[in-house]
Amino acid sequence: MPSPTGHAARLVLAVLLFTFVMTPVAGAAARRPTPASTASWTAQPAGSGSGTDGGRPYFYLEGPPGTVLQDRLSVTNSGTAPVTVRLRGADAYNAEDGDLAVRGGKGSTGTGAWLRTAAAQVTVPARTRADVPFSVTVPTGATPGDHPGAIVVQSGDRSVGVRVQLRVGGPTLAALTVEDVAVSGRTIHYTLVNRGNTALAPRIAVGADGVFGTLLRREARTLPVELLPGQRVRLGEPWRDAPALDSVTVRLRVTAAGGAHSEATARAVFVPWAPVTGGALLLLAAVAAGAYAYRLRRSRRRPPDDGGPGQSSGVQRHSERRHLVKAGAES
Repeated sequence: MPSPTGHAARLVLAVLLFTFVMTPVAGAAARRPTPASTASWTAQPAGSGSGTDGGRPYFYLEGPPGTVLQDRLSVTNSGTAPVTVRLRGADAYNAEDGDLAVRGGKGSTGTGAWLRTAAAQVTVPARTRADVPFSVTVPTGATPGDHPGAIVVQSGDRSVGVRVQLRVGGPTLAALTVEDVAVSGRTIHYTLVNRGNTALAPRIAVGADGVFGTLLRREARTLPVELLPGQRVRLGEPWRDAPALDSVTVRLRVTAAGGAHSEATARAVFVPWAPVTGGALLLLAAVAAGAYAYRLRRSRRRPPDDGGPGQSSGVQRHSERRHLVKAGAES
C-alpha cells in the first residue's frame, strides 16, 4: 500500500509537470500574430476568367467624348480574416523625378473625377476574390488624347494604385521639348516637357565638345520615365569623366514615338578651383613680399635728414656766434 508520503510526492510532481507544459502555451497565446492585416490583399485588373490572359498590368480604356466605359477590378484576400477596402478614382501625374504618382482627395479633374466604382467600400472574406465593377463617363467636352488615372485601393495604412490608361478619341499630338540644360559638378541637368496630348517614352542622346575635341558621345537610349501629357520632369545625366580644365559645349537631343523631338545646348567651363585658388594665394603672397622688400630698399637708400627747422636755427645761432667773435677781433 502506498504511503502518504508517496502520494504527496506524486501530487507535487504532477503539479510541476502541468505548470511546465502550460507555461509555453500561455506565452505563445500572448505573442500570436494578429489576424490577417492589409498586407494579405492585392488589387489588379480582373482577368477574363479563362485563365489564359496572364493578367493585365493596368486598365486600358478608349472611346470618344460622351461615352461610358466599363471594366472590373479584382481585390484578392489571401489572409485568414476578412479585409475591408475603400475605393476611389484619382488622376495620375509625374512627380518631379519622373515617377508616377496619384492625386489625393478631391484634386482630380480628369479620369479620377470621371471614374465611379460600384461600391465605395468592399469587405472581402478570407481566401476570397471580389470583382468590383467600375465605369468611366467621358464628358462630351473632353479633350482628345491620353488622360492617365488610377483606382486607389486602401485598407488601414496601405494604399495601392491600379493604373487606368484612358484615351479619348480624336486627333493626337506627340510634342516634346528639352529645356534648362546646365552642368553642375559631374552631372548634366535638364528638364523634359511633354507639350502634346499623348504619354511619351523619351529617348536621349548626349554629346559634349571641348577646346581640344570630342569629350562625350552617348547614343540614344530610352529613359526609365513615362512622361504624361502636360507634365515636366527634372532629370540628370551623370558625367563621371568630365574634364578638369576645359570650355565645353553640351548638346542634348531627345526623341519619342510619333515624331516628337527636341535639342538644346549649354556652355560650361571646367576649372580646377583648388589649384587655381592655391596659386592665386601664392601669387598674392609673392606680390606682397616684393612690395615690402622694395619699400625696405628705398628706405635704406634715402639721404640723412637735415634736422628740420630746429637744426636750421641751431646753424643760424652758430653763424651768429662766429660773426660776434669776428666783430670782437676787429674792435
